[in-house]
Amino acid sequence: MSISFHAGIQTATGDGVSNTSVKDNELVAEIFKGEDTTKPLSDQEVVKMLKEKGIVIARRTVAKYRTELNILPSNLRKVY
Repeated sequence: MSISFHAGIQTATGDGVSNTSVKDNELVAEIFKGEDTTKPLSDQEVVKMLKEKGIVIARRTVAKYRTELNILPSNLRKVY
């Protein structure tokens, strides 16, 4: 008998979504890509946008994914 552990994220409906699918589908990257560069999105705003899509994750998880995707924090992405 083998037991496997999978890191995952629970959607609003209770279904599990692999944390790699969030990154693989580039949901986080796509959200940041579409932002207004004069008013960059905070990690918390991204959390709210993902929640609207049924994906509930913590702000620190968004920050981790953003870092892994080499996306700078909002204060360093702002273009004046």
